[in-house]
Parts: sequence; structure tokens; C-alpha cells
Amino acid sequence: MSTAAADAPAPIVIEQLNKVYVMGEQHVHALRNVNLRVMPGEFVAVMGASGSGKSTFMNLLGCLDRPTSGRYWLEGIETSTLNRDQLARVRNHKIGFVFQGFNLLARTTALENVELPLLYAKTHGRERHRRATAALAQVGLAERAGHAPNQLSGGQQQRVAIARALVVNPSIVLADEPTGNLDSRTSIEIMSVFQECNRRQGLTVVLVTHEPDIARYAGRIVRFHDGRLVDDSRVAAPRTAADDLAALPPAAGEENGA
Repeated sequence: MSTAAADAPAPIVIEQLNKVYVMGEQHVHALRNVNLRVMPGEFVAVMGASGSGKSTFMNLLGCLDRPTSGRYWLEGIETSTLNRDQLARVRNHKIGFVFQGFNLLARTTALENVELPLLYAKTHGRERHRRATAALAQVGLAERAGHAPNQLSGGQQQRVAIARALVVNPSIVLADEPTGNLDSRTSIEIMSVFQECNRRQGLTVVLVTHEPDIARYAGRIVRFHDGRLVDDSRVAAPRTAADDLAALPPAAGEENGA
């Protein structure tokens, strides 16, 4: 993290966050008194067993849901006080989302998929095209702009999804199990993209994963258990995905320059 980033205000500040789901007479405490501060340019992995509260936590971070009690500031905006329309504006302008299932539109090109958030924001066509093209180039897919999702590998589809998250110039990127549908090599390639965005652009990344090997690419790991944040640890020496890729044997076809 750069000195300038360290001096900037924390993009994520959470105080005493609680989420309770009411199901008839039953009250399910999905989150209990969670406190967390994420500084600019941090790469945070969120871990926990199924039902631990990590998915609920990410939904609240992404302004897809609101807490039962507690406070959440995103770049100084107290989101817990916002109405539905205001939350939607925050989501559209400050948060980039990446999902396990890619969530690409099947009958549109990679470029058109990346343009979608800008289309919703009513960005002018020429500017929309320019920014989407730049985002695809950033993830190494400039030459695939005209391809439909079914013409791309799983890793390439996830890169398109990352480009779509980046095209709005977000304050933070939230990634929910982004390597869950990918093989080991492709997972490392995707983590290399996230690390590149984090280290070179100073982008704040919060990533949910159940895989310890994936979490080690982050600089910080937080763990949830029964709705509580039970551990918050710095990673002394995060793995470098680019180095791990270089150490792997060539993939099929690479020996022949394919």
C-alpha cells in the first residue's frame, strides 16, 4: 500500500454491525456486532464455513441489503441511513462486483457485457466504448472483445466479469468466490489479475473464498464463525500469483506456442 493510500480515509468502516432474519417466530442472527476497518489499497480475503455469516457480510458491504443495527460507512457515506434509490446509486458508482458464476449475458459480446454498467449509468456511447475497451485491455482480453461468452474459456469469462467490475472506476471491488468454478491454474491466473489491479492501481479488493491457498494471495484474512468476526490477521508474506504461474509446467499447447 502506498503512503498516499495509507493517508487517505478508510473506504470501509463498520461499527457494531448486526443482521437478524426473522422467520416466523424464529430469529436468525446472521451477523453479531461486527467491527472492521479496511484501508485504501488493501486486499482482504474473507473466510468462514457455510452459514458463518460471510455471505451476509458481503451483501451488506455491497449495499445489496441493509443491517438490522450498526453503522457502515463507504468512503465517508453512512450507507445504513440511505433509502433504496440512494443505495442503488452507491452500488453503481462505488462498487464493482465479481461473482463465482460470471453472470455474463449469453447473447452479447465481451465488449457489450463490459459496457452494461455504463449503459445503465447512461454514459455516452463513444465514451462507453472507450472505457469498456480499456477495461478489457487491462485484463488482457482486448483481442476477444467481439467474442460471445460461449466462445471464451471459463477463465476468460471471469476476466470479462472483472473488466465489467472495473469499468465504473469503483472505490472497491467485491469478489464472491471468483475462482470457485475454475481449475487450479486458471484460479491462479485470476488471482494474478486481482493482484495486478490491487498493486498497480491501488484498488481496494475484498474477496470471499473457502480456499486457504487462494486466501494467501491477499494481504489480510478475516474469518467469520456463527456470525461473528473471530479473527483478523495480516499475511506476513502474501503469495505472488505471477510467480506461482511462472513455476507451473506449461499448459497444454503452450510448448508449441498455442
